[in-house]
Amino acid sequence: MSADRATATRVSPARDATLLVFGVNGFAFASWMSRVPDVKQLLQLTPGLLGLLLLAVSVGSLLGLPMAGRLAHRIGAANTVRLGMLVALPGIACAAVAVQCSGSLWWVMPGIFLLGLGVGVWDVAQNLEGTIVERELDRAIMPWFHAAFSGGTVLGALVGAGLVWLRVPLVAHLVVVAALGAIAVWWGTGRFLPSFDDDAEAEAAGNAPQRSAWLEPRTLLIGLMVLAAAFAEGTANDWMAVAFVDGHGLDNALGVVALAVFLFFMTAGRILGTQLLDRYGRVPVLRILFAAAIVGCALVVFGNTWVAFIGCAIWGLGASLGFPVGMSAAADDPNRAAVRLSVVSTIGYTAFLAGPPLLGFLGDHYGILNSLLVVGAVSVLALLVVPFAKEPEAVENGR
Repeated sequence: MSADRATATRVSPARDATLLVFGVNGFAFASWMSRVPDVKQLLQLTPGLLGLLLLAVSVGSLLGLPMAGRLAHRIGAANTVRLGMLVALPGIACAAVAVQCSGSLWWVMPGIFLLGLGVGVWDVAQNLEGTIVERELDRAIMPWFHAAFSGGTVLGALVGAGLVWLRVPLVAHLVVVAALGAIAVWWGTGRFLPSFDDDAEAEAAGNAPQRSAWLEPRTLLIGLMVLAAAFAEGTANDWMAVAFVDGHGLDNALGVVALAVFLFFMTAGRILGTQLLDRYGRVPVLRILFAAAIVGCALVVFGNTWVAFIGCAIWGLGASLGFPVGMSAAADDPNRAAVRLSVVSTIGYTAFLAGPPLLGFLGDHYGILNSLLVVGAVSVLALLVVPFAKEPEAVENGR
């Protein structure tokens, strides 16, 4: 058996387990989101109060992301994912029970705060494991893991929609999701690769004085690139359907089709893009994709209906690889991977928090369709910092 084949055989269980953990993460979060309309109805919330409730998830995530790097550096990716899971999944169950039993917004908030906190810790740690698997295989497969997350969200939303249609109680749905998710994650993390090659290396890395990753220019610039990619992805998730309905005059169903086109091509780009990354490297591929996001955005805004649908597809491809490749770039140095991933994730996820209100504000003044041009402007900024995501070998060789 060749060395490459032996490595693949040894690492493949960890690869499959990481795909599973990413998928469960997406499935669990989408399961909660699929019941948000029920939560709104049961608690009799106004849009403003619902927004306040959902803000608790974002606040939890933004607290969990920065601490996740230190945790993963000390206790490893597998234990950190388990810790995040043990916070997030009980949080979902507690929130569901509070919705059903208390009828009060304030009793539900702690549960979904825990959901956000746990998901933030879980997210950084699963990305760390993804970079370890990627390094062992010497292939750019991080986009596969993010495609698994996307697939998990789609499946979670579809299952949630079906259970809502069947009138399955919210508590039964989310408690079962939490229980099965915990079993799957515990099993999957048992097949993770260690975060360090050996105990001596881990001890040396832990005892050496470390400069804060928040003071590293390259890490911050990679974070800026990830923020742009997250903004391109999150803006489409939140506003694409609305923009096609309000801006292009389509009915609600066709607006959802536009979003589906975007999601399909983004997922396809993540599955197929690994071959391009292996062949051409990060910088050329990312330049083309961020340029595609700019073109796709322009076609959606300025094109007629059919051209706008083509723009959705191009935009989806353009948004596909920036986030996962940014995770890989942040983890180029194994000994600093955890803390750098934490910084980059925190910067990137601010786009998911700040994006919706920013687009909403601009939409009030210029229309939702025209406000999407901000995505193109942010992608131009990303093009300027893409070179900082070079592979270490490329930097050493002067490429």
